[in-house]
Amino acid sequence: MDPAEALALLMSPPGRIDPYPTYELLRAHGPVARAGPVFFAVTGYAEADEILRDPRFGVMDDALRDQFLPGWRDSPAVAAISRSMLRTNPPDHSRMRRLAAGAFTPRRIAAMRDVVAAQADELVDTMLGRARAGEPVDFLADFAYPLPVGVICALLGVPAADRPLFRRWAADLTGVLEPEITLDELAVADRGAAELTGYFAALVEDRRRAPADDLTTALVQVHDADGGRLSGDELLANLVVLLVAGFETTTNLLGNGLVVLLDHPRAAQALRAHPDLAADHVEELLRYDSPVQLTTRVNTAPATVGGIDLPASSWTLLLLGAANRDPRRYPRPARFDPWRPPSHPLSFGAGPHYCLGAGLARLEAQVAFPLLLRRLPGLALAGRPRHRTRLTLRGYETLPVTIDTASAAAHRGTPAGTAPGTP
Repeated sequence: MDPAEALALLMSPPGRIDPYPTYELLRAHGPVARAGPVFFAVTGYAEADEILRDPRFGVMDDALRDQFLPGWRDSPAVAAISRSMLRTNPPDHSRMRRLAAGAFTPRRIAAMRDVVAAQADELVDTMLGRARAGEPVDFLADFAYPLPVGVICALLGVPAADRPLFRRWAADLTGVLEPEITLDELAVADRGAAELTGYFAALVEDRRRAPADDLTTALVQVHDADGGRLSGDELLANLVVLLVAGFETTTNLLGNGLVVLLDHPRAAQALRAHPDLAADHVEELLRYDSPVQLTTRVNTAPATVGGIDLPASSWTLLLLGAANRDPRRYPRPARFDPWRPPSHPLSFGAGPHYCLGAGLARLEAQVAFPLLLRRLPGLALAGRPRHRTRLTLRGYETLPVTIDTASAAAHRGTPAGTAPGTP
């Protein structure tokens, strides 16, 4: 199968649901595979990392959008994403990123640990209550979504009562991040973008009337003081992206990660007994089944990567999920091994566009998994879940689980590292 055929398979529904076999078909053509005159697929870790950090490579700008996506300004989804830091290049990207970065410093994230732990504990209580009442428990709906959405909404100043609104809107909008999208799918994405933008337009007006100690207020004040630092379109676009990116990736990390841990009981038991192993487990979960599988770049000047010449204005599809399983960097890459040396997966990217909320996502996962495994020792999958037919943001549609309430009661309040009845 040549690279173009493999990419066609990757974009098909079966390829999106399980991309890893197709990644290996592409890898057989080298770490950088030419799939067209100016189109390349990158499966190598070193090559993807190099491109992400090379200033000659950037995201699509307005001129390219005009060329390849005529009428994009009429699409609320494309326009919203394009005006945010996610899809802009320096200096605009750097300017916008600096304005939001203060909310995501290592010190501020570390200070949130107790709050995250308390919220996670409450969500486990809710799951247990549903299980005792004989109600079905969906890990995504009952834990993996409300935990990160609660954290990012608190940072942005979004009222708690509004949080249930965002899951569908975000799911609709993020379809626009897929490498291929139909007109029907774009219409759905546009609907989600319009809902989110409308919501934040109203919140911005609320914060003008009644400022609060939150990121939305801070960005509104920057815009109102100097529109050259942050335009009105940029303000709304970045609030939308901060919200969606703040929970969508983490929800998928928690869902994907739980399935992996339940499929690997030795690793789960080690983490249950020793929560200090959480950082290594989370890094390996990110590597093994990344919640973000790909990104794209365009180079402004000729470049040679992995021994392949890339002409100026070439498109590179960086398959982060494949790079995270590059056997040149990770021995036995298809094996989940949280005891492997520090791996630095590319799941959050690298270089100027490195995910602003990566530290927060890691914190939430490092808190959540040991807590879940300790308090719910009988947690199990209720059948095999099915992934969404999304490639860029990889996650499950639903994640039904069963809970052994008797064993959970025995472990309630048991300190980590001990068994019930242990002095």
